[in-house]
Amino acid sequence: MVLVTAAVVNTLLISAMYIVAALGFAFLMNVMGFINFSHGAIYMLAGYICYQFAVVYGLNLWLSFVLSVIIISAFGFFLERFCFRYATGNLDRMIIITIAIILILENSINVTVGAYVRSLPSFAPGILKVLTFSFATDKLLTLVICGVLLAVIIGFSRRTKYGLQMQAVSQNVEGAALQGINVHRISGIACAMACGMAAVAGCLMGALFNLSAFMGDNMLVKALELVILGGIGSAGGILFAGLLIGAIDAVVPLFSSGAVGQVIGLAIIIAILLFRPQGFFGREFE
Repeated sequence: MVLVTAAVVNTLLISAMYIVAALGFAFLMNVMGFINFSHGAIYMLAGYICYQFAVVYGLNLWLSFVLSVIIISAFGFFLERFCFRYATGNLDRMIIITIAIILILENSINVTVGAYVRSLPSFAPGILKVLTFSFATDKLLTLVICGVLLAVIIGFSRRTKYGLQMQAVSQNVEGAALQGINVHRISGIACAMACGMAAVAGCLMGALFNLSAFMGDNMLVKALELVILGGIGSAGGILFAGLLIGAIDAVVPLFSSGAVGQVIGLAIIIAILLFRPQGFFGREFE
């Protein structure tokens, strides 16, 4: 029973982290049509910025977390204005620019911080006991934060002015512009939100696990898996795919090595896409 409880908690936790990171990745793809391969590197950078504030400068951990999210969100505005805007619609430019960003960020961290593995302090140390079960408080808190963030993002997209404008831009850029929507401003907001979500995931994962200059590579792969498996343009598909991939990554290592879980996850994705190329909830391309 204890093993089952641990597996469920780990599944929800890992799924939430994957979903938050993948939603940020999908945001840019849906709104701007931009495939941000540097999303994982931005996720990594947020963890290190939080570490710098909290551990090196000695600031409060929660303040460091907020500052990291703000800085990375502002960095998202910068990227949209000076990098992504000129590559949207051109796959070659997308690949070149995002790979350049990856190399700059990863090598900058490697040179300035070093290749040593680091870890953020726990955001909520301690154990919470419920009846006969014990839960790590930081994991439960992380799960709550991710759940609240998902609800806020979904509510923002469906009920706010800018959220509705993002939907309009994602459906038809020229039509949205003709209706008076500032497409560049909406793209900038979307990029800032995407980077902010990556920052939240990076800081929380840095506290639960470890920080390394290349930690974003695995998260980028997971984001791609969720977006492709869930269906491009479908937030519900990302949620479902996140739970599936999270369950695999949480349960399989209990019975075998983590590498087996990676193989099983990719095998499932390939098998599903053979029968449903558009993913679980995506639309068939014409």
